[in-house]
Amino acid sequence: MSIDNERRVISVIVMNESSVLARVTSLFAARGYNISSLTVAPIPNSEMSHITIETQGSSRVMEQITKQLHKLIPVYKVIEHEEMVEKEMVLVKFPIAENLSDISALCSAYNGGIVNVGTEMVIAMVADEPSRVKHFIEATERYNPIEVVRGGVVAIER
Repeated sequence: MSIDNERRVISVIVMNESSVLARVTSLFAARGYNISSLTVAPIPNSEMSHITIETQGSSRVMEQITKQLHKLIPVYKVIEHEEMVEKEMVLVKFPIAENLSDISALCSAYNGGIVNVGTEMVIAMVADEPSRVKHFIEATERYNPIEVVRGGVVAIER
């Protein structure tokens, strides 16, 4: 039996109440699985929240976690995404001395742009697929980034 350790994205729709996030994440911790990315936001016009979890693991373990997530009282729905649209955001701070037009062109290639300019720095934002965000960050190295902040994956079924 081969053990696959693939990237997985799971969405969990929960009641928006205290301690729900701790209970959801403890299912992963109890099995020694790291959460690579975690985003949580309230669902508009409801009392629910949408949790998006990116992790690595075998399909067998993910199936177990999914079944146990369904058993948690405040959980309404669990979706392990197959057909999905996913995006991640990143903010990158550059020294003002770097070439702004080159940075702007790079950002445009990754669905982004310059969002703030100060006297000593410029901040760029990109929102794209997680693999493309990774490539964008690698491409920014030539412009001496001061700081990089990734926002986490969000996903929705097609």
